[in-house]
Amino acid sequence: MRVLIVTAGSRGDVAPFTGLGRRLLDAGHQVAVAAHPSFAALVGGCGLEHRPVPGDPQELLRAWSRAASREEARALTRAYADGLADGVAQAAADGADLVLTAFGPAPLSRTAGEAFGIPVIGTYLVPAFATRRFPLPGAREADGLGPEGNLAAGRAVERRAEGVFAGAVTRLRARLGLPADAPGAPGDTGPVFHGFSPLVVPRPEDWPSRVEVAGYWWPARPDGWQPPAGLTDFLRAGPPPVFISFGSMAPGQGERLSELVAGAVRRAGVRAVVQAGWAGLNGCGADVLAVGDLPHDWLFPRTAAVVHHAGAGTTAAALRAGVPAVPVPVMADQPFWASRLYELGVAPRPLPFQDLTAEALGDAITACLTEPAHRRRAAELARGIAAEDGAAAVLAHIGTATAPRRRGGMPSGGRRRERTPRG
Repeated sequence: MRVLIVTAGSRGDVAPFTGLGRRLLDAGHQVAVAAHPSFAALVGGCGLEHRPVPGDPQELLRAWSRAASREEARALTRAYADGLADGVAQAAADGADLVLTAFGPAPLSRTAGEAFGIPVIGTYLVPAFATRRFPLPGAREADGLGPEGNLAAGRAVERRAEGVFAGAVTRLRARLGLPADAPGAPGDTGPVFHGFSPLVVPRPEDWPSRVEVAGYWWPARPDGWQPPAGLTDFLRAGPPPVFISFGSMAPGQGERLSELVAGAVRRAGVRAVVQAGWAGLNGCGADVLAVGDLPHDWLFPRTAAVVHHAGAGTTAAALRAGVPAVPVPVMADQPFWASRLYELGVAPRPLPFQDLTAEALGDAITACLTEPAHRRRAAELARGIAAEDGAAAVLAHIGTATAPRRRGGMPSGGRRRERTPRG
């Protein structure tokens, strides 16, 4: 079966799907990943076909920060959404029997699936269905809401998420010759698998029966990857360092954050590996090593703790490694994951990015490392996560499916170009 995985966003939104894609590839499927052009090397290096979709999320963040008005920001968002919509439709038209979609571009994926007769399965990295158990990631208020308040906050998140691509979906449906009325909310048209551990977020009882919590999909390590000699030498030269990165956050703030991190490292009296990320962090001194992108599954088990922005992917990697964390959430789903780390006992209280200082970060690192319960609980949780197989549920579901009949051809000029249906 030809499987198309659709995702968009930062590296953390793409890397887990390389692991799921490799499992599908090993099971005998043909696998393509539709992602932004900047991830071609990541996808291709894992042995998967890359299908480009327009857009540069890093540049979009920079452009938003420079926007002189809300109207300009909305215009930037519209252009990004329309480019992504066309890219998703083209990727589907280029050949697929099944689409697996991340949460963000799901409305676009469902529209393309409807146009070309391709079934769509949700493969989400964050909780995406309103529940009485907790407010969804991205809720504007998250504390003390109670069951009904949690549900209402979650439904508000669902509406905002659909609204991001609502205009792009309307325009795409017109271009693809579809009726104006779009299908319902995420998951109404097919099953959804969430790619995180039920030990981290148990499946709420009030979710629809078609919605599952499968377990993590671990990023594939690029073929032939070897650690840089400078990194292995640094690790051998002293006690395990603290890893520090803000991932895809704070582009353009590298100089300020680098000075802040250096002060925090000195205050805590630790060694550190600092990952550049989109902020462009750097490090200097005998006790600090700066690195670029590299597999977290290799590095994190060799660290004393992980300081990170609490994105879904980095959160998962630290939990897998069994090391405690210092969460510094910035936006979106990050406060949700940061709170979960604290509630699970593997981290001190989150340090919001807006409150970040060298003193506060240094003290948080010290608090993390000097509380034995954090490392003990992290190790326990890692053992439980290691026993799970998050890709198995998706593979089992796909294994029961048959190749569908599909309509083909990327419409041109608003008219559908038909191909002979596949059996």
